[in-house]
Amino acid sequence: MENGRAISFPRPDGQDVPGVLFTAADDAPGVVLIQEWWGVNDQIRGVGQRLAAAGYRVVIPDLYRGRAATVADEAKHLMNGLDFGQALADIAGALAYLRGHDPSSRVGIIGFCLGGALTLAALCNVPGFAAGVCYYGIPGGGADPSRLLAPLQAHFAEFDDWCTPDAVRALEDQLRSGTTEYELYRYSAHHAFFNDARPEVYDPVAAAESWRRALDFFHRHLGGPQAAA
Repeated sequence: MENGRAISFPRPDGQDVPGVLFTAADDAPGVVLIQEWWGVNDQIRGVGQRLAAAGYRVVIPDLYRGRAATVADEAKHLMNGLDFGQALADIAGALAYLRGHDPSSRVGIIGFCLGGALTLAALCNVPGFAAGVCYYGIPGGGADPSRLLAPLQAHFAEFDDWCTPDAVRALEDQLRSGTTEYELYRYSAHHAFFNDARPEVYDPVAAAESWRRALDFFHRHLGGPQAAA
């Protein structure tokens, strides 16, 4: 199960979405995991494996439909070609898949980079999530962070030319004007500091601290296992 199991599930509009499933106990809380701009590669599957090892059922919707990038120009092309509305429909399908026939089951969402932006967008537009964790992603239009539908935990890097410190401050102003619980953390690190497949930016200290916080957040809001490495 190291690389997960290939699945497909329906979106609300009936279209099928390919994805990857990592299983824990059948009654474990669920987490929708959203890829970076690279696609569903070995690194993001590794995050899925870690979440499953921590006691969660995990679905990664394949937003690029089987495509993945290994160089930045290709990843940028794939990300720029992604329709956020369609991606949110994929995410809604993954949420419904994890909830199954039990509307009371708790499902969270977590994403990195592009996936972080989509996590925040989903928390503003897709009802039903119990909590979400955003890593260094801020959506453009179509998402109002002051109107979160579920609690948010966000992680940003101080040295980031995409989610710049000014952009993060503006985001926090919006979050502060809302009424939904949020936590926002900043790290003395670079964009993508959690990605251990990119040694030029990976920061093991920031990665470990943010992961501990994320698991503790999911434990509190999803009722999952106590935070562990």
